[in-house]
Amino acid sequence: MMHLAFLILIVLTDVASSQKVCSYQDVLDYLNLTTDNSVFKLTRPVLDYTHPTIVQLDIILYAILAVIEKTQTFIPFVWATLIWNNERISWDPAHFCGITHITIPREILWKPDLFIYEMIQTDDSPQNAYIYVSYDGIITSEEDLKIVSTCKMDVHKFPFDTQKCNITIGSAIHCVNEMRLLPFSNSSRATQFSREVMKTQGEWEFLQLSISKVNFTIENRQWENLIYTFTMKRRPLLHVINFLLPILFFLTLDLASFFIADHRGEKLGFKVTVLLAISVLLLILNDILPSMSNKTPLIATYCIVIFALMLLSLLETILVTYLIEKDSQVKLKVKDKKKKVKRDNSDADLRRQRQTCCSCICKVSSEEKQHELLPAVEEVNNSVHTGESHVLLLILEELKELKKALNLHLCGSGEGGKYVQWAARINRVFFIFYVVTVSLFLTLIYTEWNT
Repeated sequence: MMHLAFLILIVLTDVASSQKVCSYQDVLDYLNLTTDNSVFKLTRPVLDYTHPTIVQLDIILYAILAVIEKTQTFIPFVWATLIWNNERISWDPAHFCGITHITIPREILWKPDLFIYEMIQTDDSPQNAYIYVSYDGIITSEEDLKIVSTCKMDVHKFPFDTQKCNITIGSAIHCVNEMRLLPFSNSSRATQFSREVMKTQGEWEFLQLSISKVNFTIENRQWENLIYTFTMKRRPLLHVINFLLPILFFLTLDLASFFIADHRGEKLGFKVTVLLAISVLLLILNDILPSMSNKTPLIATYCIVIFALMLLSLLETILVTYLIEKDSQVKLKVKDKKKKVKRDNSDADLRRQRQTCCSCICKVSSEEKQHELLPAVEEVNNSVHTGESHVLLLILEELKELKKALNLHLCGSGEGGKYVQWAARINRVFFIFYVVTVSLFLTLIYTEWNT
C-alpha cells in the first residue's frame, strides 16, 4: 500500500509540474524576460564580444505607391523581415511542454540599428508591436514599411523609360567586426515573391528586385551595406493618348492646312490656333518633367521640334499672303490707270458728239419749212439717245472691270503676276521640305525611343 501511494504521489507531482511549466509566462520567468529588466536591450547580445552578430534581412515589395519625377521621389510599400541570434536566450522545449517560440514586445530585446540611407521622411505606417523568439535564440522581426526615399531618375526616354531606384540598408554604429548583414533571399527569389504578393503597381510595372552587397572603409573601420534595387517600367499608354497623339494630330492638321487657299485669312488664323494649342501642351509637359535632368528628355525634343516646324510654317504662310496681297495691289493700280484712260477717252467722245448735235441744230434755218425741220429734230433725238446708250455701256464696262478686279483680289486671277508666281513656288518648295523633315524627324524619334 505504501508503495502504491508513493507511485500515485509521483504521478500527481509530475502532472502538477507539467501543468506548472506549460505556459508562456513560465518561459519568460525562466529567461527572466520582463519589462523592468533592461539587461537584454542594453548591449549587443553576444557572450563573447569578438563574435559578430549575424543579421539576415529579407525585403519583399508589396506595392509601388508613387514615383514622382518632379521631386525624384520613390515610395514603395515593403514587407521587411529581420532575423538575428541572441546568444543569451535559449531553453529546452522538452522542459516546457514543447514550446518552441514565444512572442514578446519588441522593446524588451536588443534590435539591430539598421536604417535606410535614402529615407527622406519618417515612416508613418502602423508598426508591429511584437517579435518572435525561438528556443535556440533566433529572433525574428517582421513589419510593413512605407518608404519615402529619394531616387536619381533618368527621364530621357519619358514616357517609355525604365527606372532603377535603390534602397541602401546598413548599420549606424556597428562595423563588420561587430555585425554582419546578409540577405535572407537571393535576387531571383525576392523578385518571384514580390510578383506573387504584389497588390498594386499603378502606372509602373515591376520588373526585378536585385540584391547586392557593398563594403566601404571609414577611419580604418569596414562597414557593410545591402542595396536593394527596384527596376520598374512605366506604362506609357496614358501619356501616349493624352499627350503624344494630340501633338501628332495637331501636326497633321498643320500639314492639311497647306490645302487651304492662301488668299483667305482662315489659313493664317487656323495655324495660329494650332500653335497656341501646342503651347498649352508644352505647359502641361513642364508640370510633368523634373526641372533638372542630365539629358534633355526626348519628349521635350519632340514637342520643341514640332513647335518650331509649325512656327516656321506660320511664317511661310505670312510671307505667301504678303506676296499675294502685293501682287493684287500692283494689278489694281494698273487697272485703275486703264480705267482712267478709258474714262477720259469716253468723256472726249461724248463732248464731240454733243458739239456735233449742236452744230447740226444751228445750221437749220428758221425760214425752212416745218416738214424740213422734222428730220433734223429726229436726227438730234437719235444722237442724244445714242449718247445715253454709250454712257450706259461705259457704266456696264466699269462694272465688269470692277468684278474682274474683285476676282483678281480674291483668287489671284488666271495667270497671276510675278509675286503670285513667287508665292506659288515658295509654297510648293516649303511643302516638300515640311513633309520630308517631319517624316525624318518622326522616324528618328521613334527609333531613339525604342532603342
